[in-house]
Amino acid sequence: MKKKNALLWTILTGIVITIILIVGPFKKDIWDINASKLEDSIDSISGPTIIDNFSKWTPFEWDTLYSFAPYTAKEHIYKVVGYKWDNISETVNDNMNQIVFVKDEKVVCYLYGYPENNNFSYNFGEYEGEYISFNSQQKLSFDITIGADGIKYFNYINN
Repeated sequence: MKKKNALLWTILTGIVITIILIVGPFKKDIWDINASKLEDSIDSISGPTIIDNFSKWTPFEWDTLYSFAPYTAKEHIYKVVGYKWDNISETVNDNMNQIVFVKDEKVVCYLYGYPENNNFSYNFGEYEGEYISFNSQQKLSFDITIGADGIKYFNYINN
């Protein structure tokens, strides 16, 4: 009887470990989930509009938003944000977006890429150094226009 129970537990443990190994790599990280939610919100914009308070418009909570200048080394991004996380890339073009949202010192959303691939572009103005940061308590406003290319351009309104 003890041998049957031990064998049963060994088989069940093996099944659980196999499921974890199979499902684990397909599980999305929180920054990917929130990026998808934000992209869905952006997709819902159908014409020129103004967002008066970006932190209330985003479909997730965040404390700090960082926008990094083109060609910023990922080691510098890790240093500014405060820790390393997966799937970060360096921008290789002046027009690429590299935006990180942080909540409680953890990355909760990561936007990266070419506007023509994402259908959106953020313009925060001139960078003083390699990044610009905003906190969620600031009233971050954007004037959103839609280009002939269908890209939604988020232009920061400096209040």
